[in-house]
Amino acid sequence: MKIAIVSDAWYPQVNGVVRTLDTTRSELLKMGHEVLMITPDLFRTVPMPTYPEIRLAVLPRRRVHNMLAAFQPDAIHIATEGPLGWAARRVCLKSDLSFTTAFHTRFAEYVAARFHVPLSWSYAMLRRFHSPALRVMAATESLRKELEGRGFGRTALFSRGVDTSVFQPQQKTDLGMLRPIYTYVGRVAVEKNLEAFLSLDLPGTKVVVGDGPQLDDLREEYPEVVFTGVKRGEELARYYAQSDVFVFPSKTDTFGLVILEALACGVPVAAYPVPGPLDVLGERACRDDQQGPQAVGCLSDDLAAAIAGALRLDPEACQDFARQFSWEACTRQFVENLAPLEVAA
Repeated sequence: MKIAIVSDAWYPQVNGVVRTLDTTRSELLKMGHEVLMITPDLFRTVPMPTYPEIRLAVLPRRRVHNMLAAFQPDAIHIATEGPLGWAARRVCLKSDLSFTTAFHTRFAEYVAARFHVPLSWSYAMLRRFHSPALRVMAATESLRKELEGRGFGRTALFSRGVDTSVFQPQQKTDLGMLRPIYTYVGRVAVEKNLEAFLSLDLPGTKVVVGDGPQLDDLREEYPEVVFTGVKRGEELARYYAQSDVFVFPSKTDTFGLVILEALACGVPVAAYPVPGPLDVLGERACRDDQQGPQAVGCLSDDLAAAIAGALRLDPEACQDFARQFSWEACTRQFVENLAPLEVAA
């Protein structure tokens, strides 16, 4: 099958959406599909206001139309709600082409955090964007049900996986940092709720791996924290594996791919009991100070209590749990969600 994937999130951005789409593309190619990626690096771009690391395509509709016309896809998937996503949506509607979409990011909550726009306004826009799609893919069952409750139709599950050949345990070494080492990986941005973690009085060392618009301000405010910048591949895996606890303070992520990566490295997770961590950890999460059998993470409204609980968990159980999450299985989910387009074509 010839599959076109349109995304406003792509390299050099480093985030869960980019890693998900890039890995899905690789798995699709292994399965014998032909894939066209329509991404910002192929267009003239401008920096996104308040987040210059993200580049937005300028007036992309004509070129998107030409690329799709030349490729003649059997399936079109629009992954994001940015300029490329809206352009592809318009091309599909004008040309009577069916397509699927995905709900990767809590865009409404991010806009509310940055610009204080009411959630109802942003969700109205998002419903309009996704309403013509044959499927709206969501990473977890709880998110899928939440979207249905907000008026999104035809939702489907498209889960996430982890590459255990890259993300795996390593022997702990002396990094010149006081242990325990508590690590966060991801965007350094207001919607990630990082200050809830950085402001805690904890023995040991806090490490932040990533980049984003809050980086300079947080470096100045928390000089004792180790900020590494962006890390990728095996170097990123080393930061995970040398940690004692992975801290996930976000309350707005739709999944949290980094949670799986940390677990695959044998590192237990501390997080809030919100969608994302709740979906990933499920019954394998201890709550507050109550540790269940084979727990791989600790969830609590008191993040310090979650961290204390996670420190006591078994690293081997974390690695065993992460092995369940296969990118091949996730990509087959993705293809099954596209199947109606193949028939329609």
